[in-house]
Order: sequence, then C-alpha cells, then structure tokens
Amino acid sequence: MSIPGNQMELREEEIRKHYGAALSLLDGFDHTPRIARATAPAAARERSPGIGARPRFRSTTPGLVTRSTARPEGVRLIERVEATGDDALPSPLQAAVLQGLRRALAIALALGEQFAERTGLDAMKRDNLDGRLAQGRQAEFGELLAAEALVVLSVFANAASVLLASHAPETAVEVGEVEEVLTDNPQLALHGALWELDQDLALLASDPLRLVAVLLAFCEQLLARVEARAATAPRLAAFTGASWRIEADDFAIQGFAPVRRGRGGPLTMAFKRPEQVIGNHIAKHQAMKLAKMLMAYDFERRMNPFAELGGFIFTFMGDGAPGTGKTTLIQMMAGLIHGYCEVAGYPFRYQNLSTENIDSYQGKSGQNAKAFINNILDPAVIGFGTIDDIDQLAGKRGDRQSSAGQLEITAVLMESFAGANTVVRGNCTFGMFSNFPENVDDALRQRAGARFLVDGPQSREDYIDILHLLMGKNHDIPLGRHDLYAAQQIQRAVAASFEGHSRPKEQGLLDVWERVEREIGPLDTIARLGTYLKAIQEADARFTGRAIKNITDAVKVRAMDFELPDDWMEEPDRFLFRPYDEKLGMIRELMGKITVDTVVQEINRYADSEFRYADKSDEAAIEATVRDMERMEEAKRRFAERRG
Repeated sequence: MSIPGNQMELREEEIRKHYGAALSLLDGFDHTPRIARATAPAAARERSPGIGARPRFRSTTPGLVTRSTARPEGVRLIERVEATGDDALPSPLQAAVLQGLRRALAIALALGEQFAERTGLDAMKRDNLDGRLAQGRQAEFGELLAAEALVVLSVFANAASVLLASHAPETAVEVGEVEEVLTDNPQLALHGALWELDQDLALLASDPLRLVAVLLAFCEQLLARVEARAATAPRLAAFTGASWRIEADDFAIQGFAPVRRGRGGPLTMAFKRPEQVIGNHIAKHQAMKLAKMLMAYDFERRMNPFAELGGFIFTFMGDGAPGTGKTTLIQMMAGLIHGYCEVAGYPFRYQNLSTENIDSYQGKSGQNAKAFINNILDPAVIGFGTIDDIDQLAGKRGDRQSSAGQLEITAVLMESFAGANTVVRGNCTFGMFSNFPENVDDALRQRAGARFLVDGPQSREDYIDILHLLMGKNHDIPLGRHDLYAAQQIQRAVAASFEGHSRPKEQGLLDVWERVEREIGPLDTIARLGTYLKAIQEADARFTGRAIKNITDAVKVRAMDFELPDDWMEEPDRFLFRPYDEKLGMIRELMGKITVDTVVQEINRYADSEFRYADKSDEAAIEATVRDMERMEEAKRRFAERRG
C-alpha cells in the first residue's frame, strides 16, 4: 500500500526499539495515584527473581512528580491479564491482548520520540539532565513535556483500540470516566493511565472476553479525556499538523482523532438493483448520481472534485410514508457504491445509526453518535452512513418527550453536519430517513443539504411494474397491454418529476407563489427570485439563510445533472485512477449551465418540503390538543356526575 503524500511512515524499526520499554511497563511498576482513588487490590502474585520494584526507564525531569504519603500501588498488567483465565497458561486471546498492549505502547513511545525531535524537546531534555537548561526556557520545557504526554496517551489509546478491535465481544462494558490523566511527562502519563486500567481490569474483567471489552471501553474513555485536554493545550501543532502511517498494522495516526483501519469491514446487506426501485424517480436518480460522485474521491489529495466544484451532496433527507421504499433506496445506493468500490479496489464502509445507540448512561449516546460519524468520515475509506427513523433517534429540542440520550445525539449530528469544524472532503455522505420528518428538530432537518421525497409508486404504470416485479417468475399470468418498466426509464421520469416542481405543490406555498407573481410578474431575474424567497420567509420564519444555502447547493448539483459514464466505473483507469486535476477537468467538461427554470424548481422542491413538514407538525399538534380538550371535557362531565 502506498503512503499518501501528506503522511510520514513510522518505520517498524523505530517501533520495535521501544518493545523493551513497553514490556517493562507491562511487567511491573509502582505508582502513587494523585487524582483517582484506588478501588482494587494490587496484583499479589509473587515476582520472579531479578524483577525490580521500580520502572527501568525514568523520567528526564526529576522532581515533577508530587511526593505523597499514600502507599504506592503495584501495577503488574501481565499478571492481571493472565489472572482473568482459569488455566495456568495464557489463552490465545490473553496472549493477543498482551501483544497488542506491548505494540500500542511501543507505537506511542516511538511517536512521542518523533514529536520530541520535531519540537526540539529532545535537546531540552538532554540540557535538563546536564543542568544546562536556561531558566527562561523552563516554562516552554514544561509545556512541551505536557504536550508529549498528551500525544503518547492519545496514540496509545488509539493504537490499542485498533489492534484489539478484531477481538471485541458483542457485550460492551462501562468503565466510567478516566481520572488519572497526568501530563507532567510521558512516562508518568503512561504510569497513571496503566494504573487506572489495572484498576478497571481488577474490578470488571472476570474472563478473557470481558478483558477485551474493558480494555476497549477504557481506551475510548481515555481518548475522549485526552482529546478534551488537548483542545486547550499549547505546543501541539507538530502533532496535529502531521500524519503518521503504521504500515504493518494498516492504520494512520492523524492528530487526536480516533484511528481506524483503512479497509472497510464486511458488509452484509440484501442489495437492490436500480430497476428494483419502482417510482421515487428523483430520489433514485440523485442516489445513483451520488454513488458515482463518491467514486471521484482522490485518496492522494483527500478531496473530491465534485466537492470543490460545489455539486456534492454531503447530507440528505429522505422522507415518505411507511412502505414507500426508503429501505429499498438505501439497499440500492449501498449496493452501487459497494460494487464500484470492489472494481476499483477502494475500501468501502457502510454503517447505520439505529435506536440501539441510545444509551441510558450519561454521555454514552453522544459517544456512540460521534463514533458513527468518525467511522464514516474516515478519509481512508469511501463511506455511506444512514440514520433510519431519525425522528425516533434524535430528540427535538424543547420536546419534553425527548430523552437526554436523544438530545445528545441531536447535538452531535448538528455539530458534525454543519459545525465550525466540519470539513467536506467528498469521500462520504450521510442519509437521514424518516416517516415523520416534521418530528425532527428544525435545525437538524435544515442541515440536510438535499431532500429526497420517497413517495413510492404513483402512476398506474408504477403499480403494474411493482406488481410484476414482486410476483416473481413462478406464474404464467399474462402481462397484458403494458410496456414493462418503460415508466422507470430514469431520464424521462426525472425530467417529468422536475417539471412538476415548476409550480408549488403545497397549498401554503402556492398561495405565496401566486401573490408574488401577481405583484412582480414572472420569476425570471435574481431580484424577483430573491423577492419570492423573502415572501416564503415571511410565511415561514424557519426559512432562513441555511435554507437558501441548501437550495443553491441543490442548484449546483442540477448543473451537474449527469451521471458519470458507466465505463468510467467499470474501467478505473479511464477516470478513477487519473490524477486529481485530470478528473476535475473531465468533470468540468460535462457540466451544464444553471437556468432560471432550475432555480425555480429547486426553490419549490425545498420550500414544498418545509411547508409539508410544517403542515403535518401543526396538524399533529392540533389533533393532540383536541384530544386533550376532549379528555378534559369528559373528565368534567364525570366529575359533575359524581358530585350530583
């Protein structure tokens, strides 16, 4: 596998030279807890001759550890891991855990060493040991040591998570927040983290499978704590501004972000072909286009030409009544991307965020949502993330029925889809689906850059086609007078569907449209179109600047209303494997012009959806109020009868 140009390789010899130090940490050291409190006994197994009670590798900064009268707690992780089994010999899983921990520690120490070299900290350490460090550089020295400690802790947690992920059991374990996070220097930082890990293992790791679960949960918590500390820590640019690849283990270190392997996991899904999606012409057309757009992503440049040109769909919402084909649309799109990636040899990752990710443990729901987002955003893969039944998963702010976990997920999705740190590379897309989009938080719903109305079969021809498709072949019933699947010819059907939005469909929006046309005439200039948008905003205050951005993004997508040729997907050398600038030029040649009709249609498509959501939401609220009033009247009647 080639190393992208913006990555440095962390060579194997640089990692392996730290195996001795890593093994020493696992073998045994004493640690006096400074923040956390001991809750488990120290490992008590008798030590082998020659093993000292002190760590072999000492800090280069004497005096930074605060002295305490508390009894030092012995940490013997090898013994702790072996004690989780019921055999005198370690099991293959226990051995894999120890191997993974040793390698994760070695990777962390190696990267900490590179950080010290890049920042000049290694020279300052030597000067400090020799007593030659200038008094004026003491503060800088302390800040760099703290920065290196955060780097080492983050890399250890990340590497251990990746190396042990394949052994993860189905059952998760809650370990609580990591407290013993010390940043005096890297060695003390690892002592504190490993001491707390040892505490968690003693309390929760009753068998080898739970051993892995506890380890992974601990690494997740440690990474989150370190990432939060790093957000305000100085002198970390040398780490956050670079990227290191560990080739033997197939993953890359990129700042404090969670690390994942480049390859995608196995995908088990009943894929659907485009011809198996009946009706839903615009949604199907845009999903097919988006599947090919994703394939234009350039792994070297880490950017997609469509994202640079402004025609990429990063987030979309598909809404429709139950049974209209939302799941089929997901299966079709995932199948197309999966097939294209297999031909090109690209890693593909699909994941769905479901209601199972809502957790009663405070903060865990948000962590689950963030892990889902990071999995899909991973720039080393082509990603497709779906959030089915988002109205049940993400809470609506101000709704007393929304749980704390649902509101956590809402906050994470809002920040991830259109936050200050959101970067759209064009390697992934997120689809939100709902039968009741009016129940989705307004601000979250408006973060869907595109709207797919999934309304299922509509015409007589659609119903004949879907009946024939679902009947299968085990019959000899004649078709009759019908041109099978002719109505599903995508270009003709899509053109008719877009033309249907030349006028609004929702009555509330139609009233606005007719009033504006009477006052200013046809909407054929930027000024008149802007007047129409302002009139919509006056009718619905939720129609804000974000709505205008979503509409203009959709217009740019329409300017690219073409599908990349099939042979570009089937023969990767013709397009996919071309240099980024060549791909950009090839796409420019296919682009069309933006027309007034396109802008009007996209305004109406988007505004229709908002008015539809508002009408449904208002109607649901009215019905609920009517039911409450009826119950109150009945209660008054019964109360009066009892008193009489």
